[in-house]
Amino acid sequence: MLSDLLPPALVALLLDSILQTATMVGVAALLSTLIGLPLGVLLVVTGTGQFLERPALNRVIGTVVNLIRSTPFIILMVAIIPLTRLLAGTTVGTAAAIVPLTIAITPLYARLAEAAMREVDQSLIEAAQAMGATPLQIIWKVLLPEALPGILAGQTVTLVSLVGYSAMAGTVGGGGLGDLGIRFGYQRFMPEVMVAVVIVLVIIVQSIQVAGDWAARTVNHRVARSRLVARSHDQT
Repeated sequence: MLSDLLPPALVALLLDSILQTATMVGVAALLSTLIGLPLGVLLVVTGTGQFLERPALNRVIGTVVNLIRSTPFIILMVAIIPLTRLLAGTTVGTAAAIVPLTIAITPLYARLAEAAMREVDQSLIEAAQAMGATPLQIIWKVLLPEALPGILAGQTVTLVSLVGYSAMAGTVGGGGLGDLGIRFGYQRFMPEVMVAVVIVLVIIVQSIQVAGDWAARTVNHRVARSRLVARSHDQT
């Protein structure tokens, strides 16, 4: 289908751009999960009335997260150019784009993870505390497993947002599909390239959404079954 829409040279460029976008999204998603999930946990467990209540720490983390989230992505990319150059050694290209992508998306994922964990039944946490569970055990064996469906749903939203951010990064030298669409579809007046880029982005987003919804439903069923098993053991 692509060969009918574009000449072979542009098809090769499109495939290369897809690889660049996948690299940016994949690495940024991994880094944002490694950073954002612990931040989300801290936002929950250090809140008022929680088992690791630390109001000052909670306010500091929440303020930093909100400040980054309130900054438009394009402005954030420009504002952290010195940091990008320090970490990536350059300010253009796929590697450089990963830095602002990670910084921009981590607060969003942290808030989504926090929201999912706040939905966990407080009585489960209180029961774990009554049985002498340590804070780390409560986090690993109660909070995260119970909130896993919501966390996966948040991961889906994060990935979809990253695809959009990566396209914006391409407009300022970040590479990927956004760069291809701007350079050829807009600047060189080749609407067929823009159409191909839009089609590919729609397919990527829809694939992520379908896979994420399936994963969240699957995990939700497993959590529900584990609850039923636990209740049956309690009754016996």
